[in-house]
Amino acid sequence: MVSRKLFPGPLPEISTDRLLLKLPDSGQAPLMVDFRSSNRTFLEPWEPRRPVEFYSNAYWRLQLQRQQRDYRNGTSLCLALMPPDESRIVGVCNYTNIVRGTFQACHLGYALDERLQGQGLMFEALTAANRFVFSELGLNRIMANYLPRNTRSGQLLERLGFVVEGHARRLLQINGRWEDHVLTALLNPAND
Repeated sequence: MVSRKLFPGPLPEISTDRLLLKLPDSGQAPLMVDFRSSNRTFLEPWEPRRPVEFYSNAYWRLQLQRQQRDYRNGTSLCLALMPPDESRIVGVCNYTNIVRGTFQACHLGYALDERLQGQGLMFEALTAANRFVFSELGLNRIMANYLPRNTRSGQLLERLGFVVEGHARRLLQINGRWEDHVLTALLNPAND
């Protein structure tokens, strides 16, 4: 059995110069629907195929409740990127598949609004969120995989200090196709 670390206290809120990163509550489901709907075409080449209900308030009310429960159970940390006034969601960074025991690692996935690309917002968000994952969650390794043709994602991960550890053939089903991925990882510097 894998030991889990439980987080019963307040939900995390991470502030950066331009963003607030937090686990939204179910009442903020319309903000997630707006983000997902307005970026549907832009994100389609990089994500799994989404069912129609993925773009509904009902789906996101339940999903946001699950994300808070999973954080409290120590299995994921799914953060929304928002302006400080919380008026909209402009991106997400999700630390999932948290495994404890001798592994102490997770997977990272992220997405940013198409209109905000190239402004350094995801770098800003992930710098702060990665620091939280290492210092507050105590993980040793964050793994992030990207499609070889997604050079922008590869450059972001490299800038953040992620190191390529290999390539995996047909790792994930993306937009209906089994796709190869570049495997990267960032290690907790406190454990050096």
